[in-house]
Amino acid sequence: MLAYECYKAKEDMKLNCDSSAKIVMQNKNLGLEELRFLLKTIVSSGIGEETSCPRNIIEGRNPTPADELCEMDGIIFDTLDKLFARPTSISPSQIDILVVNVSMFSPAPSLTSRIINRYKMREDIKTFNLSGMGCSASLIAIDVVQNLFKSYKNANAIVVSTESIGPNWYCGKEKSMMLTNCLFRSGGCSMLFTNNRGLKHQAILKLKHLVRTHIGSSDEAYDCCIQAEDESGYQGFRLTKHLTKAAALAFTMNLQVLVPKVLPLGEILRYLAVSRLKSAKSQKLKADEGVGLNLKNGIEHFCIHPGGRAIIDGIGKSLGLSDYDVEPSRMALHRFGNTSAAGFWYALGYMEAKQRLKKGNRILMSGFGAGFKCNNIVWEVLKDLDDANVWKDCIDSYPPKTLVNPFMEKYGWLNDEYLSFLRLDFSQLFAQL
Repeated sequence: MLAYECYKAKEDMKLNCDSSAKIVMQNKNLGLEELRFLLKTIVSSGIGEETSCPRNIIEGRNPTPADELCEMDGIIFDTLDKLFARPTSISPSQIDILVVNVSMFSPAPSLTSRIINRYKMREDIKTFNLSGMGCSASLIAIDVVQNLFKSYKNANAIVVSTESIGPNWYCGKEKSMMLTNCLFRSGGCSMLFTNNRGLKHQAILKLKHLVRTHIGSSDEAYDCCIQAEDESGYQGFRLTKHLTKAAALAFTMNLQVLVPKVLPLGEILRYLAVSRLKSAKSQKLKADEGVGLNLKNGIEHFCIHPGGRAIIDGIGKSLGLSDYDVEPSRMALHRFGNTSAAGFWYALGYMEAKQRLKKGNRILMSGFGAGFKCNNIVWEVLKDLDDANVWKDCIDSYPPKTLVNPFMEKYGWLNDEYLSFLRLDFSQLFAQL
């Protein structure tokens, strides 16, 4: 990797506590029970007041085709403009491979065609559009580039990762489909890669290992994270109770392949010995007795996809990570929300802005996607990194003293039991905000 650039939305797209409440109250299908559910979810989501969303959502109107393209253009062209402005000596005409991943939006002409038209790229460029791949799609896109590099020598590639939020806002009241509204926010990233050894001195990261696991053959796993319509005909993204089980299975299967590649033999032998002892005694050892693999013997930094507090905490606990280890992912979620496949790079940017990344360090990126899939990448840091990037104006204020969203402080009265008998027109409740 030569460089990457993350998207930072303009001020008029900010989604703070009051604007969030106004958007929620525009949904006339919500009753008191649904509002209480949203209140609890927003407060405990790990998301702060600096995230952003498309203008059509803030303005409370259905998106037009022009809105959908404008959302994508704003993110993609902003990050690519900044990427080409970097001192990497790579211009649009020197790009050989272009991969774009947007799961929920696939226009014609394609998004890669819009990029080629905008930057007047060469006619022999190899382009790929990935859709429906979920939150780990940028890692899949990198795998595509890695395999193409085996056939194309001295090539340059760009990967663009973002998600279409505007046309996919859920307007119904099914709780399992309301969660995405609470978590997903506007974001994106463009990355520049090369296999030209003459540019090695400019590189910041080197891909060491990439392991992909797909358990979509299981109906339960396939259905646990799926786009669908609710009983009233509203389209959204349904997250079922089987999601955690599918994630645990896919993650375990992935690590079985990855771990031998990154950990020293001594750590693996220690783990096998302790596991055999545990089996022989036929009893569970306590978590603090060190049964699990110590990935820190092979990895210095952990970049967990900031998809939600439960995901970050769950992976952190399963890997025995400290608060310091999961801080970049928690802060990326708090500042930018779940930006789908772009989320990894906001967390990586946090590490870089905090000057944690030193030459020779290894970074593990872990993410999940609908289908159901788990993808892990290990990078090697090629030089000390200290670019403040998208965190430049706020890195000194992170981590904040608390990650609790102030939504409860303002709207906690929705939990009052004496309101249970009321039937209110909530669409008018916050009309003056």
